[in-house]
Amino acid sequence: MNVKTDNLSWLNRISAGIPLIIAGPCSAETKEQVLNISHQLSGSKATVFRAGVWKPRTRPGSFEGVGDKALKWLQQVKAETGLKIAIEVAKPRHVELAIKHDIDVLWIGARSTVNPFTVQELADSLKGTDRIILVKNPINPDLELWIGAVERLLKSNVNNIGVIHRGFSSYTVTNYRNQPNWQIPIDFKTRFPDIPMICDPSHICGRRDCIEKIAQTALDLQYDGLMIETHNDPDSAWSDADQQVTPEIFKQIIQRLVVREKKFRESKFSELLASLRSQIDNMDIRLIENLNERMEIVGTIGKLKKENNVAVFQQERFSEILEKMIMHGELSGLSHDFINSIFKEIHLESIRIQENIFNS
Repeated sequence: MNVKTDNLSWLNRISAGIPLIIAGPCSAETKEQVLNISHQLSGSKATVFRAGVWKPRTRPGSFEGVGDKALKWLQQVKAETGLKIAIEVAKPRHVELAIKHDIDVLWIGARSTVNPFTVQELADSLKGTDRIILVKNPINPDLELWIGAVERLLKSNVNNIGVIHRGFSSYTVTNYRNQPNWQIPIDFKTRFPDIPMICDPSHICGRRDCIEKIAQTALDLQYDGLMIETHNDPDSAWSDADQQVTPEIFKQIIQRLVVREKKFRESKFSELLASLRSQIDNMDIRLIENLNERMEIVGTIGKLKKENNVAVFQQERFSEILEKMIMHGELSGLSHDFINSIFKEIHLESIRIQENIFNS
């Protein structure tokens, strides 16, 4: 990542195409650990040092952070390295202590975002603050809940806001700790283009070997920054050991990442892009027309089913279509998940149309 860094404010740096890089351990464990990591990160592309002080855990008895005393350690980090400091806050008391200890960046975690009551209490305690406030997406894939959290802060005159995409929980076993569900943050960015979007590849991956891939995908999607968990001895970390990297590995990852241009600079490339996009637009129109023709046939079938008192849902037929289309898609170089999701949505729309015919 060969980008010029300077002393611009975080929003101006983002506007200049310089991603905001946040790094540091999942949890502040000891004073020595925090200072060791921060000094190794000093001089890197990271400008913000993160560390969990209060840790919301799923099960009682798990390590829940060392608490208030870590705030003094973070003040020392700031004094010695010049890095800005970021912590998670989950209660008004956390906000009060964070501001008292001159913490620069406060983020609201996924477990808090999911609860409007908690978010409102935090918004009230943050009213009018000029600190940077970052809002992680809720655990469940709910765009409106994420937006609602941001709106509560805006109504409290908290304007220095960004959001963090950390992935979404899934009951099924997947390749990630938290599914990226890229369309949800894209939809958020479409509705709020001026709010910076930070990616947290550590929590998406849940393991260190795919952090670089997810980070690059985020930059390719024009995210405004990254938050990467970094520890001087990851395997011995007191929380989330598998998803943390050493400061040296962090620096290597950041160096290899590529920040893309937002637009073509050469006019000939712009003309070519416009031509290709025009072709896509025409194909998209044909897709809609083909889908409409398909649904007209679905409607005819629905009438036949109604006349002959046959159930709308036919499991065997749907399984046959899905299997055939997935195989055809994979032969064409399209992924299993892509074809599976498309044809499940088509099937749901087909059921809706036939249900309307049955109920008419």
